[in-house]
Amino acid sequence: MKLGLSLGYWGREQPAGQAEQVALAEELGYDSIWTAEAYGSDALTPLAWLGASTSRIKLGTAIVQMSARTPTATAMAAMTMDHLSGGRMMLGLGVSGPQVVEGWYGQPYRRPLARTREYFAVLRQVMARERVAFDGEQIQIPYDGKYGVPPTGLGKSLRSTLHPVREQIPLLLAAEGPKNIALAAEIADGWIPLFYSPYDQEFSRTALEEGFAKRSPDRLPREDFEVPCPVPVVVSDDLEAAADFVRPFIALYVGGMGAKGANFHFDAVARLGYEEV
Repeated sequence: MKLGLSLGYWGREQPAGQAEQVALAEELGYDSIWTAEAYGSDALTPLAWLGASTSRIKLGTAIVQMSARTPTATAMAAMTMDHLSGGRMMLGLGVSGPQVVEGWYGQPYRRPLARTREYFAVLRQVMARERVAFDGEQIQIPYDGKYGVPPTGLGKSLRSTLHPVREQIPLLLAAEGPKNIALAAEIADGWIPLFYSPYDQEFSRTALEEGFAKRSPDRLPREDFEVPCPVPVVVSDDLEAAADFVRPFIALYVGGMGAKGANFHFDAVARLGYEEV
């Protein structure tokens, strides 16, 4: 088992002592650190800042929101980070939810699984230094006017000028629903769960197996498929006092991090048997 340190995203400002935390984690042999973004601090800038003072620990995003950036912009950032860190980047991505996608990014939230599939395909084109050309339902490169605004006709397929440090930066997909978990096993190099219980594995294992059955042979073998699972750890002699540290986090996601009637975090907790709570 590998240990990672989740830094999350900031509240009002950068949490005190993060640089010291990260330095200690590397000294203690931790495998990775992970940043996040919602609608405040972004995931990539703190990761670069903190990664500059480390030399070994892997740098992961959990997660970069796909609607925040075009796939080519995300690939550029990840490849640049991989260069700066000497090949330590792990790119965790997720679709977020309609509340954030439409309410913060001003992007349409439609057919998120189809968009994820297209997004990953473009990321892999960029990182393989292919000429990027994609004609999907939601992503068109070069732009061809499908969004309703006429193109100039001057756009052309381009190849990244930056050569990758590695043949492939690990791409991980955050997923909670059954179809999205299956998609992670099919197209990604790893799955980032959120509310997961080792006492109720059948749901996620079934979804993963469905995806593995469709996995292309040119993807990483399933034994190398990564599952960085967030586990809150609170050291205390008082069980209730320890739980009080975790309850606000759960309340934020289950009660506030999603639209009413479309909160995937609530659905995940309900599947574990805690809907009434």
